[in-house]
Amino acid sequence: MSAEEIRANSVLPAERRPLTLVTDDGLRLVGEVALPIGRTPRATLVCAHPLPTHGGMMDSHLLRKMAWRLPALGDIAVIRFNTRGTTSAAGTSDGEFDACVGEGRDLRAAVQWAREAGLPNPWLLGWSFGSDVVLRHGLALDPAGIILVSPPLRYTSPEELSAWNTSTCPIVCLVPEDDDYLQPEQARDRFSAVPRAQIVVGPGMGHLWVGEPAVRTVLGEVVARLRPEMGPVAWEWPASRAAVEGPMERWSDL
Repeated sequence: MSAEEIRANSVLPAERRPLTLVTDDGLRLVGEVALPIGRTPRATLVCAHPLPTHGGMMDSHLLRKMAWRLPALGDIAVIRFNTRGTTSAAGTSDGEFDACVGEGRDLRAAVQWAREAGLPNPWLLGWSFGSDVVLRHGLALDPAGIILVSPPLRYTSPEELSAWNTSTCPIVCLVPEDDDYLQPEQARDRFSAVPRAQIVVGPGMGHLWVGEPAVRTVLGEVVARLRPEMGPVAWEWPASRAAVEGPMERWSDL
């Protein structure tokens, strides 16, 4: 077999380490960093998860699959963490939900950790509630770029959105065609306040990006932005790489 197809529960080799992030108000947050094996990361993705009061956490499926695949497919370091008061299989972060206020300190702690660890070119990715965390608090963190997945713009004010005009970093909005909260035409209208924001539509997809085609759409866009020199992702694990870096495993797709 020359290559094995990547499927929903495919986990590619990576160096995965648990993290403890400490915020500037003294909270300890549960997290993880996933790194490519035997190579220096070429870019870094810091992930903010969906709404924790509705089940969002660092293991929400898109973020989990970014950590499972992107270190091997794109030489991308992936940092994900539970915001304050959020629980996942890895544990519970200190504090309690703060409606997109204190979560900005959580995001800052993650970006600071990435920079202190020497990880390159940190991009911020927020999914749903996480996109509001990125929009409200990410500008001050000077990211290489931001990717907003299913942005509801529930907590972000027009003024906070317009403030991104003071930056030149790329802004990419991945908007499902059938989103429950902000559909493509609404997104184009709302994000017209920041003319450089790019709207990428997920055809036939919903807010949660369920199913392997939806996952590939999101992860493919991430690689295209962070590693544009690579070209389209090949959704397979070659036997030649498996012999050196390790086999593709299949884990429980929670």
